[in-house]
Amino acid sequence: MSSDFLKERKKSLEDEFFHKQNQKNLDALREKLATQTSKDALRKASGMTDDAVLDKLVSLGIGAETVMALSLVPLIQVAWADGKIQRNERDAILQGAEKKGIDKDSNAYALLEAWLDNKPQDSLFGAWSAYIAALGGKLTRKEAEQLESQVLRFARYVAESAGGFLGIGKISDAEEEVLAQLQTTFAKVTSQAGQDSDKSDDSDDAGDTEAAADADDDADDDDER
Repeated sequence: MSSDFLKERKKSLEDEFFHKQNQKNLDALREKLATQTSKDALRKASGMTDDAVLDKLVSLGIGAETVMALSLVPLIQVAWADGKIQRNERDAILQGAEKKGIDKDSNAYALLEAWLDNKPQDSLFGAWSAYIAALGGKLTRKEAEQLESQVLRFARYVAESAGGFLGIGKISDAEEEVLAQLQTTFAKVTSQAGQDSDKSDDSDDAGDTEAAADADDDADDDDER
């Protein structure tokens, strides 16, 4: 998977995620987030807690604006699974997100609020899925599984929390369907994971084999002499 292809998918996801009303304020927020690349900044932007996942994202040069979209889009999809969000459900989702590490005064919380007030177009999830698929080529299988665990656990936790706050105590069938769709997307990521490193390993192996063959040839020449 080329770096240019990954960058294109990254930009598409960010464009969809930050394309909302009051564009001037969102552009300012996006510009601010683009400069935040530390592990702590990514943690605050996404609610992710796994150090290995965060370290990998930092090593890939992925900033807070991308990680925020990476983490929140699945939650937003689950929240809108029933086609509408009641006021008390919205508040319950925000409470769940806060308990999971999204601070109430953070940029991530503010953007989540905005998306809970405005149902996203299908293109947002499409852009997220395309970026996740492209990212898979940059991850090992273990890293892909860790990322899946962080993202889906977050979405499920908040959905379950909202059900508890509302006295339902469970996730709806529509929400389960969206979670299953997310798992299917990640299954593709896992299948692609490590392909770039595998190619690199194959190249290294080929180089080692060629070097070994050259060494053998040199040894044969010495014997003949």
